[in-house]
Amino acid sequence: MGERDERAVLRFIERFSAVLTESGMPRMPSRVFVAMLATDSGTLTAAELTELLRVSPAAISGAVRYLTQVGLVSRERETGSRRDVYRVYDDVWYEAIFRREQFLLRWQGSLKDGIAALGAGTPAGERITETLAFFEFLHHEMPEMLQRWRRFRAEHFQDASPADYD
Repeated sequence: MGERDERAVLRFIERFSAVLTESGMPRMPSRVFVAMLATDSGTLTAAELTELLRVSPAAISGAVRYLTQVGLVSRERETGSRRDVYRVYDDVWYEAIFRREQFLLRWQGSLKDGIAALGAGTPAGERITETLAFFEFLHHEMPEMLQRWRRFRAEHFQDASPADYD
């Protein structure tokens, strides 16, 4: 395997993290997330992230806290050490979407309460009713869509099989 151009890797990290930031993810969590995606192991320590991104340990701490809360990164203890290692999994997108399905159920309950409070026939109630219908649609479609993804991933990527997600 050839050597990587570290400057090109850093440019990729900055560019893709900018795209994620424009899409609504906070800037520092975006940078940390993309840095982790760009490592072969999918793991980095806080010190490694600090050095790579040239930011303070406090910035890394806040970013990792955000990423663990939204389920994009996990925190693990390095074997035989007191250091934490942060990990991004190869199937991070699947996992993130799967967790969002659980949120859809919670949002639906709140939206039903909103419709009752606003009145289904009011303009606001109709807007909330349509929002509820969209989330119900997503919730209904998601299991089949994720199954199709599992099959696609198993067909196109060597290390994956549909059983990995059951």
